[in-house]
Amino acid sequence: MRAYKFRLYPSKLQDQQMQKHLWISKELWNKLLDATIKKYEAEKKFYSRLDLQKMVKDSGLYSQAAQGIAHRLHRALKAKVKSKKEKKKYGFPRFKSFDRMKSLYYPQSGFSIDKKLKVTPFGDININKHREIAGKIKTLSLKRESTGKWYAVFCAEEEKIVSKINNGANVGLDLGTMRLATLSDGTIIKNPKHFKKLEDKLASAQAFLSKKKKGSKNRRKARFKVARIHEKIANTRLDWLHKTANSLLSKYSLIALEELANKEMIEKFNGKSITDASWNRFVNIISYKAESAGCKVVFVDPKNTTKECCGCGKIVEKDLWQRQHDCSSCNLSIDRDINAAINILNRATAGMAGSNACGDETEVSLLKQEAHDFSRG
Repeated sequence: MRAYKFRLYPSKLQDQQMQKHLWISKELWNKLLDATIKKYEAEKKFYSRLDLQKMVKDSGLYSQAAQGIAHRLHRALKAKVKSKKEKKKYGFPRFKSFDRMKSLYYPQSGFSIDKKLKVTPFGDININKHREIAGKIKTLSLKRESTGKWYAVFCAEEEKIVSKINNGANVGLDLGTMRLATLSDGTIIKNPKHFKKLEDKLASAQAFLSKKKKGSKNRRKARFKVARIHEKIANTRLDWLHKTANSLLSKYSLIALEELANKEMIEKFNGKSITDASWNRFVNIISYKAESAGCKVVFVDPKNTTKECCGCGKIVEKDLWQRQHDCSSCNLSIDRDINAAINILNRATAGMAGSNACGDETEVSLLKQEAHDFSRG
């Protein structure tokens, strides 16, 4: 399955109709959720999927779009029940405001695409179809962004293609905030800090928004200005991550990564920097593009990858401010992030033929030279 996203340019009338259907969707979701809560309070059980489907008839939405809302609520309730049994934290479905209802979902029919996108009941909508869709289209989502822009997101089923043959080297990758990533061969990927570049402009726009009267047109305009800045940050970051991932996948045949618990790290450490670096998105992009690029992605246990010496395996304690790894046992002095990246690669390639084991004197001497060159800038 592959997703395709295209910009839509609805007419003023179509935009009003689509906004109206989002409003109906919001009302329908809240109605179903309210009925579900009352049923549980009275009978200690939820409505079935079929019951919810019957409740959305004659709602004013296209039939399958309305059923999609019922199915979404049913899945959320099932996930809540499952998490409770497994004693995991999972929020209960919430009532939605209009701003939180952002898409109209067509799971099977009600749409067709050629030069324009034809959707029931909005008619032909102008679309920027910048590439062809491979495979059979299964679903369509009409998505409204906070900036007021509309997008069509198609999910298409494609035949499995034969993977490319990639004869590149193996590499370990250590993620960070000062640098986005450090590779075991000494390559440094800088952190562009997209959020920080526009942080002052965003703060100014948000301060301007806070002074506007709620419900006024000026507040609505100010809110769109804030949304456009957020959109620019997100688009710039995503474009950069895709280009960086493509560069790595074209060069290496195996990429080793740490299996990081991003949520816990954001809560415990510098969450703002981690979120701006977008580790999770970067790893996801590398992972789903790897197969078609002929590259293998391996995740390893992150425990002590920074502390462990890649030369002898000794645990060397160090604080966050210490950027150099100095081992008294084997006299290895190397950048701490390169040391971690080598450990990540060693764990991923343990037992594999041709792996650059940490005991290889030639490899260690080369890395010492790379670390020396790096320290000299």
